[in-house]
Amino acid sequence: MSEFRRFFRCWRALRAFKRLPDACRHIVIYSESSQDWHHHEKLIRHLTDVLGKVVCYVSSDETDPGLTQDSASILPFYIGTGLFRIIFFQTLQADVMLTQLLDLDNLDLKRSVHPVHYIHMFHSMVSTHMADRADSYDHYDTILCAGPHHEKEIRKRESLHNLQPKQLVEHGYARLEQLIDERREPPEPDGQNIHVLLAPSWGDQSILNLYGENLTGILLDAGFQLTLRPHFQTRWNTPDVIDRIVARFGDHAQFTLVEQMGESDSLYDSHVMITDWSGAGIDYGLGLEKPVLYIDVPPKSRNATYRELGIEPFESRIRESIGVVLAPEKIATAPAVIRELLVDPQQFREQVRSLRQESVCNLGCSATAGAIAVARIANEVADGA
Repeated sequence: MSEFRRFFRCWRALRAFKRLPDACRHIVIYSESSQDWHHHEKLIRHLTDVLGKVVCYVSSDETDPGLTQDSASILPFYIGTGLFRIIFFQTLQADVMLTQLLDLDNLDLKRSVHPVHYIHMFHSMVSTHMADRADSYDHYDTILCAGPHHEKEIRKRESLHNLQPKQLVEHGYARLEQLIDERREPPEPDGQNIHVLLAPSWGDQSILNLYGENLTGILLDAGFQLTLRPHFQTRWNTPDVIDRIVARFGDHAQFTLVEQMGESDSLYDSHVMITDWSGAGIDYGLGLEKPVLYIDVPPKSRNATYRELGIEPFESRIRESIGVVLAPEKIATAPAVIRELLVDPQQFREQVRSLRQESVCNLGCSATAGAIAVARIANEVADGA
C-alpha cells in the first residue's frame, strides 16, 4: 500500500471510529502489531462470544489478523503509527481501553483528554522493573497480572513512590497456554540427533551480536541440527550480524534460518533453546517443558534503579530452574552442557510443572478471568461506579 493510500485509510478509520455511537465504544482494544493478536484472541472471543460484548479492535499494523475477523462483534480500525494514532489516543472517548502498549503517557501516546479507564495486559512473563523503564506501568488504572510476581513488584513500586494504587487482577498468560495446548514431542534425542534452537534477544549485548558466529560454528561442529531464530529487532538494527552467520553457514545441511515471527515448528521440533535474557526462554521452558541454556551476558535493563525494589526479577530467578546458566568464556562447552540437560527429560518436566503452577495465574483459564474482569470494569465505568 502506498503512503498516500495508507494516510487516507487511517484518516477514514479515525473518522469512522469517532462516528460510532457511545455503546459501540464501550471496550476498545489497541494492538501495536500483528504479534499482539495471539495474546488478545482468546480474551476477545470470550468477551464477544460468551459475554456478548462488542469490541473495537484498533491496530497500528495493517497485517494484524484482528483486523480481518469475520465477526460482527469485532469492529476493526487501522490507524497506523503516525499522526492519526497520536490524535486517536489524545481524543479517545471510550469506557475502557485494553492494551499491551508500554509507557502510556510517558512518550508520544498520551492518556485521553476524556475519562478512559486503561487496562494493561502483559505479553511476557518477565518482571516489570528491570527490562522496562521504571515508570512504564505507572499510568494505567488496572493491570492484568500474568503471575504473582507482577503484583508484588507493582505494589512495591507504588509503596516506595507514593503512587495511586492500581486495580490488580489475577489474569494469567495466554501465550503459555497456547504452547501447552499445541506442543508436540520432537524425535527422541540419541546423543547426536539433537535439534538446538538459538533464539536470543536483540541488542549489542545479546549473544547473537557478541558470540553468534562462534557459537553457531561450535554447535554445528558438534553435529547438532541448529535453527537460528533471531529477534525481529536484530534484522532491523544490526542485520549484518545475521548476514555474516548466513554467509558462513547458510549452505550447511544442519543449519536453518527462521525469521518469520509467527513460525512455531522450530519451537516444537527442537530439544533445547539457547538464549540470553529473552522472555521467549521462559515461554519455552514453562510452556513446552524443555530446557533452556542461558548464555550469561549482561542483563537487558532499561531501568538503572531496578534494585531499589529489593526483588530479584523473575527472568533472573527462574533461569536455573528451567535450565543452566553458562558463562560466555565457557561457550566451547555448550555441546556437553546441552547433552547433560537432555539426560532425564521426565524429571525436568515434573520440576517445570510444579514451578509453573506457582508462577502463573489462572493456568488454562486466563481468557475467562481476563474477559470477566474487563467486562466488569467497563460496566462499572459506564454506570459511573
